[in-house]
Amino acid sequence: MNKVINGINADIFFYHALVVFGALLIIVVLLHMLYNRRTPNSITAWLLSIILIPYISIFLYFIIGSRKREHRYKKETLSLKNQTTDDNIQNSIDKMLRNYGIADAAKNSELKLFFDATQTYNELLSFINSAKKSIFISAYIFKYDKVTKEILNALVKKAKEGLEVKILIDSLGSFPLYLFRYRLKTLMQSGAKVEFFMPVFEMPFRNYINLRNHRKIYIFDNEKVLSGGANLSQEYLGAKSDKNRWQDIMFLIRGQSVEHYFEVFASDWLYASGEKLEYAKEELKSEGEIYLQVVPSGPDMDKDVLYEVLLSAIYSAKEKIYIITPYFIPNDALIQALIIAHHKGVNIKLITPREANHTIVNLVRSSYMRELEEAGIKIYLYDGAMLHAKAIIFDDESLVLGSVNFDNRSLFLNYEVATFVYSKKIIKEVELWAQKLIENSSFGTKNVSAPKRIFENLMRILAPQL
Repeated sequence: MNKVINGINADIFFYHALVVFGALLIIVVLLHMLYNRRTPNSITAWLLSIILIPYISIFLYFIIGSRKREHRYKKETLSLKNQTTDDNIQNSIDKMLRNYGIADAAKNSELKLFFDATQTYNELLSFINSAKKSIFISAYIFKYDKVTKEILNALVKKAKEGLEVKILIDSLGSFPLYLFRYRLKTLMQSGAKVEFFMPVFEMPFRNYINLRNHRKIYIFDNEKVLSGGANLSQEYLGAKSDKNRWQDIMFLIRGQSVEHYFEVFASDWLYASGEKLEYAKEELKSEGEIYLQVVPSGPDMDKDVLYEVLLSAIYSAKEKIYIITPYFIPNDALIQALIIAHHKGVNIKLITPREANHTIVNLVRSSYMRELEEAGIKIYLYDGAMLHAKAIIFDDESLVLGSVNFDNRSLFLNYEVATFVYSKKIIKEVELWAQKLIENSSFGTKNVSAPKRIFENLMRILAPQL
């Protein structure tokens, strides 16, 4: 009888201890969020998760709940060197970025846009095959398929020729390749170096697996850089045209901004490998007159510079704002800024895929799109293959290209890189392409039932983590 009573007492003690321990963890999580000045939306989302699935949510918070890196595992803060010797400020965006400590807009001789996936693929292979000294690649998704096999074969060939070949791959974005790394054996045996950014299974609490390297950087001989939104897989690239292939924008840069991209890559490489890279400057060539400003974003930046500059640019726009993005999940500040800009008379157009490639994204974004639409802003849903391109036009003065989506994940969580373009000619080129997208789009969102609208609005709680 005593054993039973003791057993009952032991069970009661265990459950009481579990409840007390859980309550203490909840207090710790809440204090951590308040200490780090998390937004009310983020706090609400986490607290709701803790109420619904307490112990699982607490565990997830300690793994994915932090944004900026801390203490000894922190990646060094990125600081790009100025390339210009003049004070030729391009506009208010350039000035604001400089005030944040971002390097001045640099002069470049060439900025070439690629809207066609086949052209991008052919140019990428051509750049690899013609490289003479070095090839540095940073990719979020690197699949092992018929397209990347050709790219890997070309990289093996160049590594065997003695070129310095370094490949940085995000371990979560390229999880299958991370698991089956033997597929890279031939490449590594040829002399190339491959590193996975924040390996998923190596100290997950240290790595904060929620913070991914979403940057796409391809540097050749420190002379030219290819960047944009495309990853390495047959969904993005290919030797032959494919109506199902995703739509994206890539761009080639020659000029001073190449060194800025090198600095971003070198910082990521140092964190992943421990190896410090030095920029080998080539013979000085004509600087050109295309001003570009490279803006890194993510946990390795002290402030949310990109987000704050985009917010300011929306408020400052006088004529038009075109947003091309695959994932539209902004926060309330961005939504209100767009609505206010619209009421000021700014022509705002949002171009996004009819169906994104993630169901949960479709559910969460709908509420935000309807809010804009109800305010009078034009929404265009692209009817073709998945639209993965990222571009924002502010009047005829500024264009934002790169890896950044118009969502909380890109603006607050991921390691990203954007390029601000101050060239009316390039801006016009992107605007004309945007018009072609609009011609192949449906106008406006469809009406939904009241229960679905309620569910979509409820899903906004998930926005801070998407």
